[in-house]
Amino acid sequence: MKKITLVMAMSQEATPIIGQLALRACNDFVSRTPARAFSGQYKGLEISLVINGTDLTHNVECVGTQPATLAAYEALNHFQPDLLINAGTCGAFAEKGSKIGDVYIGERIRFFDRRIPMGDYEAYGHGNYPCPLAVDLARQLDIPTAVVCTGNALDMSPTDEAILKQEPVVNKEMEAAAIAWVASLWNVPLIAIKSVTDLMDGGQTTSEEFLQNLCFASQNLNEAVVQVMDCLAEKLQLSFS
Repeated sequence: MKKITLVMAMSQEATPIIGQLALRACNDFVSRTPARAFSGQYKGLEISLVINGTDLTHNVECVGTQPATLAAYEALNHFQPDLLINAGTCGAFAEKGSKIGDVYIGERIRFFDRRIPMGDYEAYGHGNYPCPLAVDLARQLDIPTAVVCTGNALDMSPTDEAILKQEPVVNKEMEAAAIAWVASLWNVPLIAIKSVTDLMDGGQTTSEEFLQNLCFASQNLNEAVVQVMDCLAEKLQLSFS
């Protein structure tokens, strides 16, 4: 796997990675969406990174499944990668052993708020996406795994909480399952790397805790992404030796 594309929601999450991998703005990436792209070389890998961008009306980061779907589509269509990585931040449960700044790799990705209790639509709504390549990589790097659960709300209703608590170690976030769906259409493997900004059972307001820990979690996310890239670069070199 030589061509790797990262899809990320927020510039705050992406900036450390862009700097660490020495990526530059990709001027030939043209999109009618707010998405922005960066590219470069890292230890023999061809790296590209697409950020959802900024909403032109509200001047905030484009978070959530709709912009993530569009960004993933544009990224796959333009860069034609061998591997897609969704890197970002998430919430987690302290009672399941998580702490602020912990980093996980998704062993499975699903929606938690698409409840369609109507025959086969129920499974469609859940949208479970296993990630066997990610599990193997997590094992090699000794990074813990979690079920990555995607929804479009930062807060958590009692119904959402009950669904999330049915899973083992869980990451709650707003993009991965949408990206996984697009990746499945291209038949491109996906790795989700998530760093914890807030504890859903920590007693603090989610928005305040998220903003308070975003920088710290993003730095830990950056370190994990570089670990993954180093491992993939080593595998690439071995394949040519």
